[in-house]
Amino acid sequence: MKRIARFEKVSFRQFSDGWDDTFQAIEKGENKDQSKETLKEIYDRIKLPRRATAGSAGYDFFAPVDIILNPGETIKIPTGIRVWMEPEWVLKCYPRSGLGFKFRLQLNNTVGIIDSDYYNSDNEGHIFAKLTNDSNEEKTVQIKAGEGFMQGIFVEYGITVDDAATDVRNGGFGSTTK
Repeated sequence: MKRIARFEKVSFRQFSDGWDDTFQAIEKGENKDQSKETLKEIYDRIKLPRRATAGSAGYDFFAPVDIILNPGETIKIPTGIRVWMEPEWVLKCYPRSGLGFKFRLQLNNTVGIIDSDYYNSDNEGHIFAKLTNDSNEEKTVQIKAGEGFMQGIFVEYGITVDDAATDVRNGGFGSTTK
C-alpha cells in the first residue's frame, strides 16, 4: 500500500470559526464563556478519520456532535479535520454506505473533492460536509457524536499532456474558478 496522506485537526480557532458559521443560532442565549468551554470539549473529542478494517478503502469521518436530520433537512458539519497528501492525489468524500442505503443521506455536492493543495488554504484546509436527509420514506437520520457519517477515499489522478496550470489555491468552494 502507498502511504500518501496524513489527517490532522485544524486549529481550535479555525474549528471555532467553522462552528460559529454553522451553529451560531443554536448557541443564542447561552453564556459565551460556557459556549467556548463546551466548544473546546467538542474539539478535544474530535477523532481523526480512520479505516475500520485492513481491507477498507474508506476512511470514516466521525460526527463531532449528535446530529438529527428529519426528512428534507440539511446541515453543514465542520469536521475539524484537514488532510495533507502527496501531489497527484485527491480525497473523494461520500456518505457512509449504510446511511445512504437506509436513509438516502446525501452529500449536497454529491461527491466531495479535497485537492492536495487545499491543505494550505487560508482556512487551513478545514473539511466541511453538507448533508441532506433525502428520505422519501419519512425516516429521520440520527447520528451520535463519534459515529461515522462520511467516508473518504484517496485516489491518484493524472493530467492532460498539454496542461499548463500554475495558479495557487487560496480558499475553499469555488476558489479555483475566480
